[in-house]
Amino acid sequence: MTGEMAAMLVAGAAAGGFINGLAGFGTALFALGFFLEAMTAMQAVSLVVILSVVSGIQGVVLVRREMMANQRRLMRFLLPAIIGIPIGIASLDYLEAGTLKLVIGFFLVLYGGFFALRRNLPQIAGDRHKTDMSVGFLGGLLGGAASLSGALPTMWCSMRPWPKGETRAVLQPYNVAVLMIAIILFWFRGAYTVETLYHLAVAVPASLIAAQLGITVFKRLNDGLFRRLLVVMTFIAGTVLLSREAVAMLHF
Repeated sequence: MTGEMAAMLVAGAAAGGFINGLAGFGTALFALGFFLEAMTAMQAVSLVVILSVVSGIQGVVLVRREMMANQRRLMRFLLPAIIGIPIGIASLDYLEAGTLKLVIGFFLVLYGGFFALRRNLPQIAGDRHKTDMSVGFLGGLLGGAASLSGALPTMWCSMRPWPKGETRAVLQPYNVAVLMIAIILFWFRGAYTVETLYHLAVAVPASLIAAQLGITVFKRLNDGLFRRLLVVMTFIAGTVLLSREAVAMLHF
């Protein structure tokens, strides 16, 4: 392993870990840009998935009380997602993943950009059990088809008037569970090699430390700031997604 690759691994893991600790998701958004400079796309994505789970588990521990107090709410998202993942994977025989990413990217940018500029964020109160389940299912489907499991749940949860701990108690366990399934799929595809273990030995400590820093900042945010953070992260996610797909199309 060269010094340059080690530096890229540390920088990407730290950036991804910090944003995961702060917002409860987003490791890939900030880590992949570094990793793709030093390794293949398969290596980078398979590594990011593990780092997302490693740093995400710390966030799950942080909101464990809210999660246990709202188990039914989490299950309304998670159980349909587990059903949606294999359907999303199967849909790749009929859908073009790149096109799907562009559509979702535009939607994320429009949503995030519109609400980021508004003084007051939307709030949808009351019981919305069927919508929760639909969002969870679609998130799983998009996760299987285009690795975008967190997009719709993040948008939906940012509009719910839940305290920041309760919001995170949905998003963080949801993303960790979906990504653990992704790790299994990558394992069966032979993505994890001895070289991956070396990468993890460098990246995991940086990710864990940075995630703790992000969690420290998260604790200082009030509920309103956290909801606005989710909206801004949605806009960033859409922008990064569109940029990557545009670059991929140019290279093609």
